[in-house]
Amino acid sequence: MPADGLLVRDDAGVRTLTFDAPPINVITNELTKALFVAASQAAEDSSVRVVVLRSNNPDFFLAHFDVGAILQMPAPTEPMTEPHGFHRLCGLFRTMPKPTIAMIDGRVGGGGAEIAASCDMRFGSERTIVNQMEVGMGILPGGTGTQRLPHLVGLGRAMEIVLGSDDIDADTAVQWGWLNRLIPSADLETFVHRLAHRLAGFPPDAVARAKAAVLASQLDPTPGLVQEGRFFEQLISDPKAKDRMQAFLDEGGQTAETENRMGDFIAEL
Repeated sequence: MPADGLLVRDDAGVRTLTFDAPPINVITNELTKALFVAASQAAEDSSVRVVVLRSNNPDFFLAHFDVGAILQMPAPTEPMTEPHGFHRLCGLFRTMPKPTIAMIDGRVGGGGAEIAASCDMRFGSERTIVNQMEVGMGILPGGTGTQRLPHLVGLGRAMEIVLGSDDIDADTAVQWGWLNRLIPSADLETFVHRLAHRLAGFPPDAVARAKAAVLASQLDPTPGLVQEGRFFEQLISDPKAKDRMQAFLDEGGQTAETENRMGDFIAEL
């Protein structure tokens, strides 16, 4: 188990970033920093043709960002004017000139769902569950979620995911477009491995320009990310939100038992 929760492996042009932060792959500050470094290096390394994100935990891709760390975030001294660090991390997966694939065989929530949504493709299994639980904790998805989801699933469904803070099952996630497709859990790794190596074998300049052309169909996300970041900073400084996040931790949040029933748990807070 790596100290920062991230394993990096190369195989014939495919760089695999594996989350390994027991018990539930909570996103710590250390994991965020390690992932930023790994993504930056992958983006700049010409030998890397495809980046795959996966987990060593059979039940969790990434649970969410560490709520205890959010409680320690300082109050802003002035309004945000540009995307913050987690925005930039997600932006690396979105814009690097090579395909990024999230392989999600289990639960993903909060900041983990935002990282996955920033990848070019997301493949899940019958075991996949998605949740953006932040509003139920008194805050909001502050790491690109409010901006990515409408593009993936449409405005009304994004509202349901963000405001509802409920678990979204695998069938619904694929019907709505959050997942590209469902692959049986036993076959998921083989499927993603084959696709990643297929893409790694294509001319990298053509892949990079094709990806950039597809992204050019979308509006510049920066203004929306700045607004999201401002609202997030305001909410995490609210005493009522702090009380609710502390209650989340005190009542069993960030334990496997409660995280596996996140939708119900959030409603009970």
